[in-house]
Amino acid sequence: MRDQEQDTELKAIAQHTQNWVERVIMKYNICPFARREVERRSIRYAVIDEAKMHHVLEALITECQHLDAHPEVETTLFIVPRGFEGFYPYLDLVDISNDLLIEQGYEGVYQLASFHPDYCFDGEPMDAPSNYTNRSPYPTMHIIREASMEQALATYDDPESIPERNIEFSQKKGSDFFAKLLSGCMGKKS
Repeated sequence: MRDQEQDTELKAIAQHTQNWVERVIMKYNICPFARREVERRSIRYAVIDEAKMHHVLEALITECQHLDAHPEVETTLFIVPRGFEGFYPYLDLVDISNDLLIEQGYEGVYQLASFHPDYCFDGEPMDAPSNYTNRSPYPTMHIIREASMEQALATYDDPESIPERNIEFSQKKGSDFFAKLLSGCMGKKS
């Protein structure tokens, strides 16, 4: 019975994250490249049911190997719901993960983008609306194929303006707006 409950919980976590991608990231064009992959169904939502650093790192390399073997999967959202709820321990995980990708020969192949429920840009107050551009339902590392990203950036006018546009949009909408959106992705009423 516990396995069935656990499986149900992991599926819900993946669904919450997919809701976030569709209802926040894609709908409000936070990432202008997301729509294509959502429509192609080429995003993999991998929920890692581990809380210890070394197990998560092993799973990260396994996920990179999965991407190597499955070119039809464009990108993976690598979701780590347990063990890294604190933002600073999560940043440690991201740093070590980046080092591991280099060590394992994935430099120039994959890069990581990071998202967290408590994401806070350096120098910004915790409640700054701009933090919501990187806030997600769960700690999540986005494994991006570098070649695909280079291609997408080459065809996008003024990619350097994306962060500034997102900051302006988030400040216009405000923290409460984004907090309600995030809560709604998880099926919570606000």
